[in-house]
Amino acid sequence: MLVNTKAKVGVFSIALGAYLPQFPTLVDEFKEQYKDFKKTIPNSVEIIDGGIVTTKELSQKAGDLFRSADVDLVIVQLLTYATSYNMLPAVRDLDVPVVLVNIQKLKAPDYEKTDTAKWLGELYACGAVGEMVADLERAGKRHAVITGVIEGGDPYVQKEIEEWCKAAQVRRRFRDTNLAQIGRPYPGMMDLYIDETNLYHRMWVYTKQFDWEKMWVIADNITDEKLIQEKADDILETFEIEGESNKKDIYEMARYVVAFEQWVKDEKLGFVASHYDGFAKGIAGKLDSMLIPAFSMLIKQGTACAVEGDIKVAMAMSILKTISGTGQLSEMYSIDFNEDICIIGHSGSGDADISQAKKPTMKRVPVFHGKTGGGYLTQFYPPVGDVTYLGITQDKDGHFKFVVAEGVNEKGPIFTFGDTNMRTRFSCGAREFVNRWSEAGPTHHMAAAVGRHIDTILKVAKIFNVPVDIITR
Repeated sequence: MLVNTKAKVGVFSIALGAYLPQFPTLVDEFKEQYKDFKKTIPNSVEIIDGGIVTTKELSQKAGDLFRSADVDLVIVQLLTYATSYNMLPAVRDLDVPVVLVNIQKLKAPDYEKTDTAKWLGELYACGAVGEMVADLERAGKRHAVITGVIEGGDPYVQKEIEEWCKAAQVRRRFRDTNLAQIGRPYPGMMDLYIDETNLYHRMWVYTKQFDWEKMWVIADNITDEKLIQEKADDILETFEIEGESNKKDIYEMARYVVAFEQWVKDEKLGFVASHYDGFAKGIAGKLDSMLIPAFSMLIKQGTACAVEGDIKVAMAMSILKTISGTGQLSEMYSIDFNEDICIIGHSGSGDADISQAKKPTMKRVPVFHGKTGGGYLTQFYPPVGDVTYLGITQDKDGHFKFVVAEGVNEKGPIFTFGDTNMRTRFSCGAREFVNRWSEAGPTHHMAAAVGRHIDTILKVAKIFNVPVDIITR
């Protein structure tokens, strides 16, 4: 990542304080269980440790810690029964989901040899979960429950915790990085238009506006020839050049990539949405001709770059890149009615990490269709297999909504004129998919990722408190 962020996850465990003097062995038992539980939290996030909470006062102390740290998520280990008042003060002033992890230490009781202390400490599949959820509901808090077992390991519990931490990482990235808007959306694409103040209030993304005049001179102070040559080599390592390649062009492109990388770091950019609609002459024409591969090099390093000025798809790309490692801008291209599949893709910058079937290609074209000028196009080649699509849209009141679908990319012919495209089969069929997806009212752009990720996207949506339309899975 050019700009690194790390989610902050509040973690604590709860037990009823009245049990501890009655059954002193529970103290060490719970300490050991909590110590082991924290090891299940991936090191991709920062743990804000609220400790073992057995009283209202300890819960309040944990809440003060979580609030001061601005946590992105709270995960609670339920050690045994505890009153909901042991939990609520720790989360009362937070606007993040609370994940209740209800894990029993042993798979099954040895009924004849189990006394009260062993039952409370190692065999209590917590009857307090419903109580916790009831009070979280009444407090207006978002919540989730994970139930499982410690003995022998529980892949389901581990997977759920890791997905929640990935979702928390999306929130942190949206809060800590900025979005660069260069130019404005493609004229007339009103589905892309956005109120940046509303965006900040609802999705925590702050927008920085940049003029193309500033971008044209951004490489003026890049003079380190060794650094430029290394980046040129990186570009050639990333892309297979189709047709004649101009070494001078690649070197100049590398100069801009180096400059853009520094710009991303200086401005702390997690997203870029750009569109150029000028005369494309002189330095403007030179930059415009190489923007697609230059921005693709930024995407490769974790900064989502969307064409046509689409802020919402830049966010969708960032979400998928954060949770899955891939995030490719796409849109509906065509339908093969004979094969009952959708052709999905887009012209412009893309994610080299999604090009797992073949090395990305780059070639020069005389015209960018529907846009000013011409220059380098990039094409990426996603693999056959599972794929997830995510669109972000808004309703008439400015509230955001996620639109998601899972499908399968299949082998077969694709377009070869320089645009990334995939042959995706959906369980509902191509015709019905297009109907359902369109009826959900997304922007005409969406992001794509290798694999199936709806379960994690649902967690992201709960953190952002936005609804989700699941089209097919």
